Amino acid sequence: MLELYKQQTKCLVALDSIIFGFDGEELKLLLVKRGVQTDRDTWSLMGGWLKPAESLDQAADRILFELTNLTGVFLEQLGAFGDPNRDPVERTVAIAYYALVNVKDYETKISDTYHAHWFSMHDLPELLFDHAEMIKMAIERLRYKAAFHPIGFELMPDTFTIPQIQNLYEAIYGSNFDKRNFSRKILSTGLLIKLKEKQKGFSKKGAFLYKLDTEKYKIHSDSFLNFVPNPDGML
Repeated sequence: MLELYKQQTKCLVALDSIIFGFDGEELKLLLVKRGVQTDRDTWSLMGGWLKPAESLDQAADRILFELTNLTGVFLEQLGAFGDPNRDPVERTVAIAYYALVNVKDYETKISDTYHAHWFSMHDLPELLFDHAEMIKMAIERLRYKAAFHPIGFELMPDTFTIPQIQNLYEAIYGSNFDKRNFSRKILSTGLLIKLKEKQKGFSKKGAFLYKLDTEKYKIHSDSFLNFVPNPDGML
């Protein structure tokens, strides 16, 4: 049996993180400058290597923290990418994860060491290897899950207005929602707690602020709530 193992070709395992952020208006992606060999000016997803004593999830958490100082964020495995020619240096299988953060909450925590930069999803640069394919799969997964599960709140600040949530989901889907239908659907989930305070500086009346009921969110985060009404012209 040991001889059988020795005969196999060794393969590197990389972990890449598609880190989505929301700044209140746009859905964004966190990228870093790749500083190796001929790819010095190529932008890349944040990533690293699996260590022998780690599970994939442990490695993903460690790498995300080492590169961004972020902890406790939504992080989910997306899939494996194993084209033999995806990395010209050495045979490497990549396990992709996607993460959801609020840009304004975390932008001050991200280290300058790796020249990280938030890019609009509408203006992404040329990317390394098959990272564009990973991003395409990640946005498809995000759109699917956000339609049925309340994971969009992972991209929001602690307090928010209904119009701000609508801005988020319109950014995710690249489409518009009917305001009344969206508000009714969001409030019907029972996941929001209405606060006495109003958002200041945007209108004379102001919009009421809400916060997430974290206990209900824990219970329903994986439930099929049919969370978002269909955006106009989609689905």
